[in-house]
Amino acid sequence: MSFSNFKVLTFDVVGTLIDFETGVLNAVRKISGKSPAELSDDKIFEAYKRGRDLHPERSSEVMFHVYRHLAKELELPADDASCDVFQLAVLRWAPFADSVEALKRLRTKFRLVAMTNADRVALSCYAHALGDPFDDTVCADDTGVAKPNPEFFAYNKGRQSAFGYKQSDILHVAQSQHHDIGIARKLGYKVCWIERRQGMAGFGGTPAVEKLTKPDFHFPTMKAFADAAVGAAA
Repeated sequence: MSFSNFKVLTFDVVGTLIDFETGVLNAVRKISGKSPAELSDDKIFEAYKRGRDLHPERSSEVMFHVYRHLAKELELPADDASCDVFQLAVLRWAPFADSVEALKRLRTKFRLVAMTNADRVALSCYAHALGDPFDDTVCADDTGVAKPNPEFFAYNKGRQSAFGYKQSDILHVAQSQHHDIGIARKLGYKVCWIERRQGMAGFGGTPAVEKLTKPDFHFPTMKAFADAAVGAAA
């Protein structure tokens, strides 16, 4: 299979292009003053995921409550001011070091489409931080559901078909096995796994899966992916 077979790259944003795990850890440690030795990454991530499960609504609004759940569970400051700090930090999550340049290169060869569970407000912040690389964007505000719901992919499939693109033209690129890689493969998409946690134990800030889905393409970074895809599409 060649990258030249594809015309559209659809991207998960948070976790693939935006380093939300570092963002979560930095915000919690800034608010709490606790070092990694005092409070492990895994404890923070597990409490964060439980809080997000309880508050799955719009990320630009409910991370206030996600943090309050996390803080109470971990016995950290849970006052309104601390919750506000965490909520604002979510909108300032930064790109991975290689994301901006990789997307700039990929855009010379492919149509780039964001597919994110973030809402429109959060997505606008992330897109700006990434250099506004997307030709089109689909977020939870548009679909009314979140990945891994198949309806999210159906919405985007219909949207891209209006621009003349078929499912076979699309390569879905993502970090999360739970939200993206597994369901996209089941729906018949070709998939590229950006394994941001390669060499690290566990699933970090994303839900675990019982079994990994084998992707069509597999890279540890966006840079490595762009190196391969741009050259192949030349």
